[in-house]
Amino acid sequence: MTSPDFSDASHIAARLQTEVLQGLRQSFVAKDEVVDLLGVCLAAGENLFILGPPGTAKSALVHALGQRLRGDTFSYLLTRFTEPNELFGPFDIRRLREGDLVTNTEGMLSEASLVFMDELLNANSAILNSLLTVLNERVLHRGRERLKVQALMFVGASNHLPEEDALRALFDRFLLRVRCDAAPEDRLMEVLDAGWRLESTPPEMSSLGPEHIRLIQQATSRVSLKPVLKDYVDLVHRIRHAGIAFSDRRAVKVQRLVAASALLCGRMEARHSDLWVLRYLWDRDEQMEVLRSLVQESTSRGDDTSDATDHPRASASGHPDAEALARSLTWLEGRLEPGAAASSQAYLRDRLAILEGSVQWVQRTDQREFLQSRIHQLWGALKEKEPEALAGV
Repeated sequence: MTSPDFSDASHIAARLQTEVLQGLRQSFVAKDEVVDLLGVCLAAGENLFILGPPGTAKSALVHALGQRLRGDTFSYLLTRFTEPNELFGPFDIRRLREGDLVTNTEGMLSEASLVFMDELLNANSAILNSLLTVLNERVLHRGRERLKVQALMFVGASNHLPEEDALRALFDRFLLRVRCDAAPEDRLMEVLDAGWRLESTPPEMSSLGPEHIRLIQQATSRVSLKPVLKDYVDLVHRIRHAGIAFSDRRAVKVQRLVAASALLCGRMEARHSDLWVLRYLWDRDEQMEVLRSLVQESTSRGDDTSDATDHPRASASGHPDAEALARSLTWLEGRLEPGAAASSQAYLRDRLAILEGSVQWVQRTDQREFLQSRIHQLWGALKEKEPEALAGV
């Protein structure tokens, strides 16, 4: 058996960022944070937990990711009465008559490229032990059977955090956690437009498939962590001293996420900005701001300066996302083009004023100046369009 060729892994990982994740950001309004976490967990082969109410596109995001990667997605809504057969497959009756206990896994969890388990914390004791093994080892034990699970990543979702000890063990198998709330009210029109296009337009397929993702996941072990290792150890100690549980097992696993962040930016060497992933290790809501502050302090002490090779989420700890602002401005431009559907001028003015206020806090000077010039142009276009709106009254 020949060893895999890692020479092109950083290039493939960068393509995952541009061909797959960028498209998801454009299709799902105000979901950049969730998309970035899906991307880094996918590249690292780790699991992601999404906390949020129903109707906030949690399952849609995972399905869209699977479609773009040309893989099968297994999705299931767990209840207190969910049985193992519903997730792992029933026993083959024909083989059972012959005395063999064999699971029919066709179309079930073990054969999927991506697995999404909604209302994860409804898991009952009948499936809990099997799930824990599957999540941790990617292996399913059923009687004498030992089935390899093909999933590149598991995504769990719930509208609440665990309270029972048994469920905390399940929750712990999801290394990173992210909130997914409804889009801001001032972006509702963008949500409606994007949702309509998503339902009426066939999903875009990338040139990447599950086999490329597996190569990325294997290549994370080749990324050099030496430039950040000392600061990473220091940050782990500081997180523990802040009273946030951070076991040795999790500390070892997070290294792969740091490496994945570097790979997604086309690098085979980690830099301080890749430590952004540690902001998402929280167990409770009140820990989010503590982690944000600790991670920001550690990354700002690094000797590397922010540039285009940093992960886009690295600069999102208090500064507006320049890419998201640019997409909002593009959407506004579309509402002002000739023949575009009529929109409330008052709404467009208010939205542009909000964006103008956010742009001044963009960290990079070149991005800030570019966005400000676009806003200036849009104010001019709005003034030109106002007479047309009045003429139609």
